[in-house]
Amino acid sequence: MKINFLNCFTCIARIPSTWHTGTLCLLVKTEQGLVLIDTGPGLEDYIHRPGILRLFQVITKVPLRSEETAVRQVIRLGYKPEDVQNVVLSHMHFDHCGGLPDFPWASVHVHQREYKAFLGWPWHLTQMAYVHRHIAHNPKVVSYTDRGETWLGLPAIQLPFQPEMWLVPLFGHTHGHCGVAIRTGNTWHFHVADAGPVALEDYAPRWLIRFVLGPHTDNLRVFAAAHPQLRITTGHMWLDFFDTNKAVSM
Repeated sequence: MKINFLNCFTCIARIPSTWHTGTLCLLVKTEQGLVLIDTGPGLEDYIHRPGILRLFQVITKVPLRSEETAVRQVIRLGYKPEDVQNVVLSHMHFDHCGGLPDFPWASVHVHQREYKAFLGWPWHLTQMAYVHRHIAHNPKVVSYTDRGETWLGLPAIQLPFQPEMWLVPLFGHTHGHCGVAIRTGNTWHFHVADAGPVALEDYAPRWLIRFVLGPHTDNLRVFAAAHPQLRITTGHMWLDFFDTNKAVSM
């Protein structure tokens, strides 16, 4: 079993210019085949840029390299795109689910609250980053809601994969945002996605982090300190992370 760490969307801040990040997507080899956790933007987004991507290009410098798409990275790793039969979404912002049309056969696993928010009327600012064409191919959606389960004391929903994988509700950045926990041998990899800032670091004012990402950053730091054996990643990591972290075996 293996987790590959993929940078699926490079962004370079204009101010400060030293902030270079990539959207982290995880390709997990499981007993049920390859599972992709988040997708980054898809090939179509590079041809017909959605409005939210054009806005990103104003705020940040976006190289827009189509070789960063998940589907092309899957191929470079020696797999066929059809080997990805399941996609797990932390949330449905364009930079986390835009690649769904590149895997049209894949089942999409997402929290029910998030899927309903994606389909619903955009009543909240965070919903501006949803792009409805990303599910125009009518994928098979498997939605989840609370079942009274817990993972390391946190409310969680077990996903149907081995090694163990859990959807961990961390609502706030979006209405149904979740982290994903993956068993790695005797410990866990906890991908908290956009519930926390890059690598959980204090690089921006706390009020701004809370406004953009939701209320979980401080609690996630406490959780990480209480479970030092865990490896925790966030939805956007510094680019040097991808230079030194290609994969981990389980």
